Amino acid sequence: MYPPSRKDFISLTLSDPHSHTYNNGKHRRQSCWRKWKQLSRLQRSLILFLLALLLIFGLLSYPSITEQWKGLSDREDWLELNDRDLKPVPPGVKPVLGPAAGKTPAPVAGPHLGPAVVPDAVVPDAVVPGAVVPDAVVPDAVGPVAVVPDALGPDSVAELKGPNMPILAKPPIKKKPFPNKRGPPSLQKGGNVSDTVGGERQEQEVVQDEGEEEEKEKKIVSWRGAMIEADQATEPSPSANEKEAAAPPAPANPADTVPLAVSAGAVDRLEAVRDAFRHAWKGYKDYAWGHDELKPISKSFGEWFGLGLTLIDSLDTMWIMGLKEEFAEAKDWVEKELSFNKNVDVNLFETTIRVLGGLLSTYHLTGDHLFLEKAKDLGSRLMPAFKTPSKIPFSDVNIGKGTAHPPRWTSDSTLAEVTSIQLEFRELSHLTQDPLYQEVVNEVMKLVHKLPGKHDGLVPMFINTNSGQFTHKGVFTLGARADSYYEYLLKQWIQGGKTEDDLLEDYLQAIEGVKKHLVRQTGPSRLTFVGELSHNRFNAKMDHLVCFLPGTLALGAHNGLPGDHMDLAVQLMETCHQMYKQMETGLSPEIAHFSLQSSDGRDVVVKPADRHNLLRPETVESLFYMYRYTKDTKYQDWGWEILQSFNKYTKVSDGGYTSINNVRDPVNPGPRDKMESFFLGETLKYLYLLFSDDLELLSLDKYVFNTEAHPLPIWPSPPK
Repeated sequence: MYPPSRKDFISLTLSDPHSHTYNNGKHRRQSCWRKWKQLSRLQRSLILFLLALLLIFGLLSYPSITEQWKGLSDREDWLELNDRDLKPVPPGVKPVLGPAAGKTPAPVAGPHLGPAVVPDAVVPDAVVPGAVVPDAVVPDAVGPVAVVPDALGPDSVAELKGPNMPILAKPPIKKKPFPNKRGPPSLQKGGNVSDTVGGERQEQEVVQDEGEEEEKEKKIVSWRGAMIEADQATEPSPSANEKEAAAPPAPANPADTVPLAVSAGAVDRLEAVRDAFRHAWKGYKDYAWGHDELKPISKSFGEWFGLGLTLIDSLDTMWIMGLKEEFAEAKDWVEKELSFNKNVDVNLFETTIRVLGGLLSTYHLTGDHLFLEKAKDLGSRLMPAFKTPSKIPFSDVNIGKGTAHPPRWTSDSTLAEVTSIQLEFRELSHLTQDPLYQEVVNEVMKLVHKLPGKHDGLVPMFINTNSGQFTHKGVFTLGARADSYYEYLLKQWIQGGKTEDDLLEDYLQAIEGVKKHLVRQTGPSRLTFVGELSHNRFNAKMDHLVCFLPGTLALGAHNGLPGDHMDLAVQLMETCHQMYKQMETGLSPEIAHFSLQSSDGRDVVVKPADRHNLLRPETVESLFYMYRYTKDTKYQDWGWEILQSFNKYTKVSDGGYTSINNVRDPVNPGPRDKMESFFLGETLKYLYLLFSDDLELLSLDKYVFNTEAHPLPIWPSPPK
């Protein structure tokens, strides 16, 4: 018998959820390739020909399909564009994107390697086809966004250059009516005259459905590694040189109308500064409340003395800006939480200018004795610093134990530290009628006035607390460790009613020494700058700190000092502006070196170790003085460019601003994760005052600012 036949395969049947049977036996399906091979050569050729024809047709039609998206494909920063990005404009604005014909607007942040942040309020519901911008209406400070007067009519055509950003039409949206705009607060009137809730903010709100909550601002992720928010723009009161006659609106099509034209200064700069402060304050409140400094990247805080430096530094700024709610919160903390009875070493200079100065100025602006009592408590705790053999104060004092000492590594104090506390201690004596505070700081100035070692009014950077003599002689600078000595010579003279002749004499001699030994011009563009002298050797190096000097020179000229001081101020102001403008981010480095040879390509040279920006105020401080005394609006425009660069490269989306490591690298500026207290106490305050045309808002004939921008009253001149 034959055994049963063997099979060389196994038949396996599988069922899927849809009851389709798959058989792996002799009836299994043939592969696609086998089916293709079974086709005749003619059939295969015909199929390939049809596929090739479809591919060619697709390639030819692709450009027309994608043309309207070309702008978006070139911009990495605009990751999203939806209905929430498109916000209405106030009546009278016709935005157009791209530079005007024949003119490239001055970049806000140096060469644009990425798109500028477009203010929400200048983005229309739909772009009017063919809209153009004449050269005359594109100011340098505005950047890539400009407006078109309707009076030009639709036939005024100019070629637009540069990349265009298309704006998609969207359905009409409901708008809340604008609140009445109030002018800037005047400190000469009683009380806090501004109410941000009641109508100072002319913020445009979008309501999609009745009863819905107000939609939050759309955030844009920057390719620079930080989150950036779109700036807001509001409608200011037109200035005399901004008013333009507007023609009736011309219809874009039967269904729509074109908004009326307004001037290109449609962005309310004062409100933009308030928004920047609110954003910085939000970060501080959320992550660093009651502590010294915000670390906005890590959403944490840094502690220096444990005295709430940022909060106290910001008190008078909030009052000046009319931010009543924020001020009330901060005042509550001062009243309930601020205590100086702490076993902690503090720096005499920094604590005096930031905390004591902040409390004194807030008292003067508000009349609230809470701040005066806190100032008196702190002032008495700082007095042990003056118990030295030479009467030159120690740099550090323990405000809890009542002891003081020099730094651990030296017995020297820096000249700026011991000669830039006078305004505050003198004012404390003036308020308390206790002469001791003024006596100890006046004694320091008398000693420095008589000391040998000066060089035509210029002083060395260090002074010994034991001997009372200058050390490290032969090195002269207006930068770190010496800068505010020169500033306080003039300001003490002004504060005291212009009666202290020694102070004026020292100041005038110092300015002559600066002009004789430190002032030079660059080779390429003949920019005037202030260098340093080291043992009779000139160094073409200038700290950003030196940019306080144009404002101080202008202040002196306004108070009757020689007119050539103002000439030098104008020249130095241009140089400080170029320290921003010539950087790729539009932000100045901490230290600049200048080219003295005409063959050099650039005026400003920055070494790798000096490329950081700490959000410093000195340039905008001087811009404020220069605008107050000259009324030249270019100084306001320069300040506006700086604010836009801060918003573009240092603003952190969750709140706060950060210092950066590299002003030459707009792609990766390198956030340092630190917001200094002076950004709120000085930088934003001076920007606000710069943009205000109210000369009675902290009149420079009534107030003198300490070196931390805290205004203190000028004393009446004594009767002769």
